[in-house]
Amino acid sequence: MSKTLVSSKANFGTLPVFLTAISTILGAVMFLRFGFAVGSVGFMGALLIIIIGHMVTIPTAMALAEIATNQKVEGGGEYFIISRSFGLNIGAAIGITLYLSQAISVAFYVIAFAEAFEAIKPWVASEFGYELFDNRLFSIPALLLLIWLMVTKGADLGMKALYVVVAILAISLILFFMGSTPFGEVFDSSQLLNNVSSDKGFFYVFAIIFPAFTGITAGVGLSGDLREPKKSIPLGTLAATIVGMILYVFIALKLTSSASADDLINNQLIMSKIALWGPIIPIGLAAATISSALGSFMVAPRTLQAIGGDNVFPNKFLNIWVAKGTAKNNEPRNATILTSAIALVFVLMGDVNAVAEIISMFFMVTYGSLCLISFMQHFAADPSYRPSFKSKWYLSLLGAIMSIYLMFKINTPYALSAIALMVVLYFYITMKNDNKKGMATIFQGVIHQISRTIQVFLQKTEKEKTVEAWRPAVICLSKDSFKRYGAMEMMKWISYRYGFGTYIHFEKDYFSTETKKNAELKLEKLIKSAAVSKNNVFIETLISPSNTAAIIQAIQQPGISGQPNNMMLFEFKKGEKEWLTTIIDNFSVLKSAQYDLCILASSDKGFGHKKEIHIWIRKVDYENANLMILLSYIILGHPDWKKGQIKIFATFAKENIAQEEQNLIELTSSGRLPISANNIRVLPIEGNKSRLDLINENSADADLTLIGFHEGMMKSENNLELFEGYDKIGNILFVNTLTSKSIK
Repeated sequence: MSKTLVSSKANFGTLPVFLTAISTILGAVMFLRFGFAVGSVGFMGALLIIIIGHMVTIPTAMALAEIATNQKVEGGGEYFIISRSFGLNIGAAIGITLYLSQAISVAFYVIAFAEAFEAIKPWVASEFGYELFDNRLFSIPALLLLIWLMVTKGADLGMKALYVVVAILAISLILFFMGSTPFGEVFDSSQLLNNVSSDKGFFYVFAIIFPAFTGITAGVGLSGDLREPKKSIPLGTLAATIVGMILYVFIALKLTSSASADDLINNQLIMSKIALWGPIIPIGLAAATISSALGSFMVAPRTLQAIGGDNVFPNKFLNIWVAKGTAKNNEPRNATILTSAIALVFVLMGDVNAVAEIISMFFMVTYGSLCLISFMQHFAADPSYRPSFKSKWYLSLLGAIMSIYLMFKINTPYALSAIALMVVLYFYITMKNDNKKGMATIFQGVIHQISRTIQVFLQKTEKEKTVEAWRPAVICLSKDSFKRYGAMEMMKWISYRYGFGTYIHFEKDYFSTETKKNAELKLEKLIKSAAVSKNNVFIETLISPSNTAAIIQAIQQPGISGQPNNMMLFEFKKGEKEWLTTIIDNFSVLKSAQYDLCILASSDKGFGHKKEIHIWIRKVDYENANLMILLSYIILGHPDWKKGQIKIFATFAKENIAQEEQNLIELTSSGRLPISANNIRVLPIEGNKSRLDLINENSADADLTLIGFHEGMMKSENNLELFEGYDKIGNILFVNTLTSKSIK
């Protein structure tokens, strides 16, 4: 926050926060519209309005108190809190709409102030013969007087006036409760429970009344003028919220027991008919509306001053102009002038209800944001988030949900417009501003905590041991991540939906500051590449001077998905033997880990058009066959292979082919080999043709070929030959399973 936003004379305590909030809560709506609400929906309906309204305001007040006690709150009130929690970009988008609602509130209360003169219109007409039809004859001069006072005297005069008008407000309420009517003398208290329905609907009435409850955060805008904002904001806001809620319940009770429903609906100054001294109600209305207008007039310019101090606006001169304060006590004089212009435009409209709905939308957005920040911070577990006052996460969640719900219930077009305006502002500010941190940090914290909780839960949960529940959890160790992409592609397909993959780029070197930095740069490059290709693989780097040590380290990697790893994938280029020799030499290590082993032999053909997968099986490969078929189905599940198909080839010696074909049919019919016999092509090995020749001949056009191998082959002296000689076909995945697999 710019130093220009810190008041050189921050001397306000908790009382101004309370008075600013309570005078806004008990303001124009209470005097002019609450009687209409009680008459329309009855006492129980009015009670429900109060409860629903405070399902937003109480969580917001508690969230505000929580966030305010975690950080030093400077000038700008709610804007400061949101922007420092959600980040400058989204904070500024909400802050601008918040400022507009505060500036428009000035107009709303001034228009309502003019309604207080309804009582003297008949007297003026009879005494002077002059009909006063247009309330703007009162509202415009009142606004101009307020503008002059705020520009010349600032918040000090506003606060002194606030004490006076709150005292008048208190007297008017006391005289209202002391009053009685003939209706009240014969009122039957059992009628309080009567169900009354409004012709225009419950939420229409709610929309008219809700602006009364939006005053809870009015005092927060004085944050830059408070001695101890971390103390004054929570105490003042919560006290005003609770006191206001209690008073509204008693006012609803008094109105119900003192006047008929028709009188409540048709006489907007019905409170003057009930009060002990009737004229006190118009006076109280004038006092309440002026105090609310003063409160909004003190808060709105300070919000704008804070926005300018953060250089949110794209124009440098505009930022400097609105952020500039007076030399004596940093009064936001320029921001006050701009606020005055906005208020004057809306005063000229003269429609209280239309202005009230606009205000409600933007305040709802602000309240929902504050509750959402509090809710997310409860789960982000940020060590720097240590508020001295803590709300409950479920209350904050309730406030956020209710804010969004009520926005659309009150006025759907206005709600959509408010959200659209903020989205446009957000993207515009994001383009103009390099600061993109804040909200992302909270989201990352929340996701980190969710991930941690899920992983611990999965680790403690009893694992499903059945072979039917098997799914691949693959670790890939590769030295050639930036030479060939076959291993990364294979991991992408396996991890797309059914499996989980951890790709480890192996740097063969001694660990040092330099090699660590180099590995981090390569990791960043791999992550960016994975993001572009929409790869769901978890990527890591590993530094080790030894191939065997690297393989052992990789095997011991924890299962990131919460399930243990069960498969190892290696990749080598056809014709290169060094890395393949390392893999074969460490086969016993992989066997000790009880990992299935897949070795991808990459060719210059790559994966071709991704149309055909060929699986080659023989009698000794029946255990491998299920894993090869399962992996093929998993690979075909990726969009890259959406037009692909599987072909299975079985090879046997010619003299045994009839018997082996019958055995194969039995395996497929019993389900031990989960594939239809119609999808298997049986080929005899005869004459000078070897199995290798058959594979080269029949799979020359295959995009991926799967071939099984077993432990005995790896122990032979010529084990390298197992992976050689496939020169006419593309990429080959050699598969060895150490545990039986079954496909449902």
